[in-house]
Order: sequence, then structure tokens, then C-alpha cells
Amino acid sequence: MQHPAVPELAHTHTRPIHWVATATAVAGVMALSSVLQPNSATAAQPADPTPRATHAAAPDPADIDYPLTCGPVKTVVKEKATGDLDGDGTPETVAVVHCDAPMGTPPDGVYVITRSADGTPRIVATLVDPKDGTTVSDFSIRDGSVLATLLGYSTSDIPRCCPDVTEPARWQWKNGTFLRSTPAGAHTV
Repeated sequence: MQHPAVPELAHTHTRPIHWVATATAVAGVMALSSVLQPNSATAAQPADPTPRATHAAAPDPADIDYPLTCGPVKTVVKEKATGDLDGDGTPETVAVVHCDAPMGTPPDGVYVITRSADGTPRIVATLVDPKDGTTVSDFSIRDGSVLATLLGYSTSDIPRCCPDVTEPARWQWKNGTFLRSTPAGAHTV
């Protein structure tokens, strides 16, 4: 064993006085911290001179009378999706609607619904008219656009159960209207 060159220092061995000094220092810090406290916090927020827009719920497609002539059967909302399509911070609802026919494949209509200033829902655009005779699948709203696959018929001889034309479609709000775009070469028969 090698002996240190420096003689043993007094503070390398704990003695009762060291414990008393440490306990006194901790007690002093605790007593001082109970006397010195930060100011009380307040929950008041600064006044904001700009009013905040209230976000209304998306319109319910069940509250609309659709421009469909269905005879004795009712209209059915086949699918619906909500999103802010025009960038105003208020969600619109897009509904795929058709007549509740007991057989066959009734054509779909796609309608954009928003709220009027008084809060009542109203149709603001028809993206697919049921008179076109198409049905809609793969329906969604993504990135402010309405996306769908339109299923139709190449001739009037094709049975209404079996569409033979598939066409992807996309609608986006631009310059105050919904513009439809279809990818090039997307029309298939």
C-alpha cells in the first residue's frame, strides 16, 4: 500500500459536528424558503381586441331537402364527409345521396352543404347530378378537395347493375366555384 504524500486531512473523516452543521444549513434553507415566496399568479388573460370566429359544427346532411324526385321512396344519404373546402375556417359537409330504390342501382347526387348566416344548412353546389346516371364510390375529402370515383355506362345497352366506365374525379374550390379535374388518361372502359 502506498502512503499519501500529503498527511490525512481533517475533513476526510465525518464527525458528529459535520452532521450538525449540515442539518443546521438544511433547516436554514427551508426556513428561508418559507419566508421568501414568489408573487401570487393571476389567471386573467390580456384583453384581445379582435373577436375570435366561432367554429360551428358541420351541417347535418339529414337536415336537407335534396333536389331529387324519388316518387314514393325517400332519399338516402349514402356517404358523407366534412372538411373546410373554401378555407374560411368553417366546415362544409359533402353528401352522396340517392333515392332508396328497392332494386337496381339508383344514380347518386353529390351535394356540398354549408350553413347560412342564420345557421340553417343549405346546398351551395351540386358536384354530381343524378341525371348523369352515375354512382359514386371511393368518396372522401382530403386536403380541401372532394375525391370520388364515378361509375357509369358506356352505352344505354349496359345493364344498370354493372357499370363499365370508371372515372376518378376531384373537385376543389377556386375563384368562387368548385372546379372539377380528372387526371389525364383516367377514363377507363
